[in-house]
Amino acid sequence: MMFTEDKVLDLLSNIYDPELPVDIVNLGLIYSVKISESNIHIIMTLTSPGCPASTEIISNVSNILYANGANQVDVEITWQPIWTPNMMSEEAKSGMGF
Repeated sequence: MMFTEDKVLDLLSNIYDPELPVDIVNLGLIYSVKISESNIHIIMTLTSPGCPASTEIISNVSNILYANGANQVDVEITWQPIWTPNMMSEEAKSGMGF
């Protein structure tokens, strides 16, 4: 499969934060997608440093990309900038009553 940023984001939009009814793309957790052939580097954050679902979310990111043909997946967690609800898409904000 030929990966593009849009394709990666489309795949990642199938991953939901288990605590919120919103996918990680619309939550604004994905900061950067870098692609070199079938190697993908994701820079992302989580809703909080103590996110109890962090391991599950990171694993799901890797798994969905490998399942779709990625050779290598690196998921880098960053806290800069720290996530706030303002980073959510308008659709996500509306759905959560913001």
